[in-house]
Amino acid sequence: MSVLDNWKQWEDFLADRLHQAQNEGMSEGAISALALQIGDYLAEQVEPKNEQERILADLWSVADKEEQQAIANIMVKLVQNNGSR
Repeated sequence: MSVLDNWKQWEDFLADRLHQAQNEGMSEGAISALALQIGDYLAEQVEPKNEQERILADLWSVADKEEQQAIANIMVKLVQNNGSR
């Protein structure tokens, strides 16, 4: 089972990676840029596996770059607050 199959597993996976990056000293700007790159990759290469991912994919597809960056930043904020520690 892939971490993409279940929203909570995906959220926890992202939170773990975020906390690892922060602990290694990655700046918020670098994390934000990486989140945008991950969003682009997922939108282009990965088929959504659940309803939450479908909603994000649909929002991403109609957003301009500035809006995509906002979505990426919101995802970072979401996993900071809700993901596993």
